[in-house]
Amino acid sequence: MSEPITNALTIDVEDYFQVSALAPHFPREQWDAVPCRVERNVDLILALLEERGATATFFTLGWVAERYPQLVRRISDAGHEVASHGYGHERASAQTPEQFRADIRLARAVLEDITGRAVVGYRAPSFSIGLANLWAHDCIAEAGYRYSSSVYPVKHDHYGIPDAPRFPYRLDNGLVEVPVTTMRWMGRNWPAGGGGFFRLLPYAVSRWQIRKVNREDRRPAIFYFHPWEVDPGQPRVREATAKTRFRHYVNLERTEGRLRRLLADFRWGRADEVFRDAA
Repeated sequence: MSEPITNALTIDVEDYFQVSALAPHFPREQWDAVPCRVERNVDLILALLEERGATATFFTLGWVAERYPQLVRRISDAGHEVASHGYGHERASAQTPEQFRADIRLARAVLEDITGRAVVGYRAPSFSIGLANLWAHDCIAEAGYRYSSSVYPVKHDHYGIPDAPRFPYRLDNGLVEVPVTTMRWMGRNWPAGGGGFFRLLPYAVSRWQIRKVNREDRRPAIFYFHPWEVDPGQPRVREATAKTRFRHYVNLERTEGRLRRLLADFRWGRADEVFRDAA
C-alpha cells in the first residue's frame, strides 16, 4: 500500500473587517478603531493543529503582524510556516507595480524581523493575480520570495484564471506558482481548495474532492481558510448586500467541526515542505 499523500494546509491570516467584500463598510484608515478578533481565532486554529500533530502555512498580513508580533512568534515557534499575505490586504489588481512591490517587500521585512526566519512564500489577497496583471509574478520574485500561491484556476466573479495549470509550475523568472486545488470534472475545473465553498457545501464534498485529487491525479492538494471562518460570534455587518452577507456568514458555526474532520481524514503539512521539490 502506498504512503498517504501529505497535503498543504494554509491559513490566510486576516481579520473579519479586512475581507475585500466588506471593504466598503470598514475604511482602511479606520481599521485601528475596529475591535480585532484575529488573535483569539488563530490561537484556536493552533490548538486544533496541535491536537492532530499537523503543520500548516500561515499567509499573514503585515498589518496584523505589526500589531500581534507575539502571535506570529507563536505560529513560528509551533513549527508552522509564516508566509506573506502582503501588508494591508490591498488586491494586487488594484495596485500599480510600484505600489505592489512596496507592499510585498514591507510585509516580508515585517514578518522576517518578527520571526528571525526567511519568508519564502506569498499569497495575493483574494487571489488577485489574473491575466491583466501577470507582471505581479516578476515583482514577487524580485522581492525575494521563492513561491507564490496567488492563482486560482477557476472561473469566479472576483478572481481566477480558468486555463492556468492546476498544479505547481515554474515561471521563467524562477518563481514557482502553487495554484489552489481544483478538481477536474465534466470538462472544467471545480474549486476544491476550501474557502467559502468549504462552508457552503456539505463536508463530504470537500472530502470527496481531495481524495479524488490524491488518488487520481496522485498530487497533494493545497487547501485554505481564514481565521474569521471559525468565529460565528464575529460582529455582523447588516448594511452589506444580501449576497455578501450570505457568502461571509454561511455556516460559520459549522467550520470548526468540519476542520476537525478534515484534519482527521487527511495528512497535512506546510506548503514550503509539501511542495519543496517544486520550489
